[in-house]
Amino acid sequence: MEVDDYELLQLHVSSEPFAQRGELDAFREVWGRKMLRYELEPMDGHPLHFEVALRSLPDFTMATGSRSPMRTRRTEEHIDHDDFFLVVFTSGAAELNECGRVAAIREGEAVLSSNGSPASFVIPTRSRTLSYRLSRALLRPHVRNLDDLTARPIPRESQLLRLLVGYSGALNDQSALATAGLRRAVSAHMHDLAALLLGGKAEPPLNEGLQAARLKAIKDDVLRRLAQSDLSVDEIAASQQISERYIRKLFASSGTTFSDFVREARLDCAHRILTDPAQMQRPINAIAYESGFGDLSYFNRAFRQRYGMTPSEVRGLARQSG
Repeated sequence: MEVDDYELLQLHVSSEPFAQRGELDAFREVWGRKMLRYELEPMDGHPLHFEVALRSLPDFTMATGSRSPMRTRRTEEHIDHDDFFLVVFTSGAAELNECGRVAAIREGEAVLSSNGSPASFVIPTRSRTLSYRLSRALLRPHVRNLDDLTARPIPRESQLLRLLVGYSGALNDQSALATAGLRRAVSAHMHDLAALLLGGKAEPPLNEGLQAARLKAIKDDVLRRLAQSDLSVDEIAASQQISERYIRKLFASSGTTFSDFVREARLDCAHRILTDPAQMQRPINAIAYESGFGDLSYFNRAFRQRYGMTPSEVRGLARQSG
């Protein structure tokens, strides 16, 4: 039995309840200075808005949130560790001043900041960010001169940045975090990708994270195109700019095949629609086509093999239990 010594912690922080009670100064003191460890200063008369969802593992944290125009400052008194933050501006823009360098970060770009140094962000417009706390100890073996990389914009065109952001969605997938071992793997893979993004060499210790991120990107691409009955591995290969052979290798390493993954995803989609109380009147053949099955007889055979019941029986059971 696996001992869960790698728990996932979740936290939601919002200034809204404080704003409704007229207590934004208390929010800035409790959540800003004491918990988040930086000053929150509204800009140009804009009311303070700050909302973030945190998902945290012992060596890694992801924060997703939005904020009003503001200036955030980290002073010497706020410093309590020397890990790094990789901040991605998914909307809006900012300017980071750290270690004597000033970096202008545009929408879609990212920047590295060391919590061990005083710094300030100027965020002139309402923005959304993805922030990752990364362990200095885990990055150091793979990346030289880490502190020299702070306050330097990382372009939105970076394929590694896209892979890192895409793979971090695993923290929203309960099945990907079901055990302590899986949670350790997600944390390790995020550090692998960050190390590669920051200039680390793609040696075996880092390749595992890169392969995991590529496989997740491929699966996400498949799920977006699931309704295409003629979806093929060569179309996905062209979309991901990698070879068909490499895609097949990635699926084989996870114990399945491209075709099996597509079929199972389509069956999951059909089952979800069939058991949805709001969609009980929809024709089963329309659901099959919407799920990407171009052959109804094949759909019925595959569905019965997977669930031990016909689509009609599954729907009937859902009606009774609903």
